[in-house]
Formats: sequence, structure tokens, C-alpha cells
Amino acid sequence: MSEKDFIDKVKELGIDLNKEQLANLNTYYELLVSWNEKMNLTAITNKEDVYLKHFYDSLTLTKVIDLNKEESLCDIGTGAGFPGLVLKICFPHLKVTLLDSLNKRLIFLKEVINVLGLKDVTLVHERAEEYALKNREVFDVVTARAVASLNILLEYSIPLVKENKYFIALKGKEENTNSNALNILKAKIIDTKVITLPYEESIRTIIKVQKKEKTPLKYPRRYSEIKKKPL
Repeated sequence: MSEKDFIDKVKELGIDLNKEQLANLNTYYELLVSWNEKMNLTAITNKEDVYLKHFYDSLTLTKVIDLNKEESLCDIGTGAGFPGLVLKICFPHLKVTLLDSLNKRLIFLKEVINVLGLKDVTLVHERAEEYALKNREVFDVVTARAVASLNILLEYSIPLVKENKYFIALKGKEENTNSNALNILKAKIIDTKVITLPYEESIRTIIKVQKKEKTPLKYPRRYSEIKKKPL
């Protein structure tokens, strides 16, 4: 995907990027490639592939939510910043928290944020289930991209979401939904979009979950319990 193709395709998503945002994405790409020589951030380094498989892919969640109407977003397992930092660049009003258990990734993200002069971005070095214990029901939107199976992601994420707000999972091929996890966590899937990425036509599944009530206080459990006995 060339930069021109990217601009055209995100317009189809209803996103019209200005020159500053496009320049920021290009700088983000350059920093990603530079830092990737020192640490393993991504296996994808070709510019056209990054624009397609990281930047455009991150923005596909706008197919299920209007981020212009939301204020706060937490991206768990953010890695090199996908989708969370891409969303911040393209929706600068968002107050974004980028959460990851590996500090070296956050060091990279801090450099990107500083170079781009981004405001209202918080970096958190912590496991999602531990962070959720201290930050219950504080975000309008929680995102996760290819981090774990859906039932595990739900337990990590739903406690962070405000009542009646949203968790959005960006997955590969559609997977079976565990209704037991949804029932226990007082949540409901309200939209699912199965799409193919342009040009290469790989399958993506975008799952939008709404939190209906407060999460029972026993969730999330400890990591060992979640792994041993997923909901």
C-alpha cells in the first residue's frame, strides 16, 4: 500500500488526514524501522507493508465505532503502538493509555511521542490484569490487537471499560465466541465485522463488545488463574 493508496483507503473509512498527521505517520514509520534494528519491534519493515498491515489495519476499528464521540482509550498489549498510537495520531483529541508488559517497547513509544510532540498519551509498564485492578471502569474504549484468545482478552479488558462503553478486539480469522465469559463479565457483543485487507486480502475480524454492568470484583483474576482456567 503506497502512501497515496493509504490516504484514499482511510478516506473510505471516513478519516481525512491532514499534512501534519501524514507527516507524523511517516516519522513514526522511520523511527520504527530505525529502532527495529536494535530491538525486535516488528517483522514487518517494508514501508508499503507497514502502511497496510499496521497503520491501515489499526484504523479499521473505525468500522464499528466513531472515535470522534469518545474521549479516552486504553490499548492493551500495545507492542510497537498498534493500534493505540496510530489512533492517537489520527484522532488527536483522544486521551490514550498505551499498556505493555515489556518496557523496551515503551521506551521506543516514548521516543516516538516525544519526537512527534504528542500530548495526553500515558505509557504504562504493567500486565493488563494487574493494571485493571487499580483502574476499574475508567475508559470509554479499550482495544487489543491479536494479543490473546477472545475469552482471555475479555477478562483483561472489560474491567477497564466504563459501563455502557466498549471493548474492541482486532483479530485475524473469526473465532468462536465464549458466551460464558461475556455473561460472567456482564458484557455483550454488539457488532462484528469480517473484512479483508485491501491488496493482499487477508482476513480480519473486528469485534465490538459493550459493557452492560459493573464487572464483578473478583475479575480480573491473577494471570496464572486466567491461563489455567479461562472463562
